[in-house]
Amino acid sequence: MRTYEVTVVMRGDLPEEGRTGQLDTIQEWITANQGSVVKIDDWGRRRLAYEISDQRDGFYSIITAELPAHAPAEIERNMHISDNILRYLIIREDE
Repeated sequence: MRTYEVTVVMRGDLPEEGRTGQLDTIQEWITANQGSVVKIDDWGRRRLAYEISDQRDGFYSIITAELPAHAPAEIERNMHISDNILRYLIIREDE
């Protein structure tokens, strides 16, 4: 298992329940792919550098997770389908 950093920017107009629900869904995707969540760092609402899907603000969250090598591709596929996620990035942390 390797350590990955999953950065997610969610829609700025999501209510609190929507944000927590989306984060729970992402955690379920991680555990469904035999991974585990190490830490969640919620940055809150921030102004975007440019407008994305008519959104000027977004909620940033950074999730540190232990994942097998095949999992990031599956998690990215799920994030791409989700309407509440504006942008995402999954990178492997160096040892």
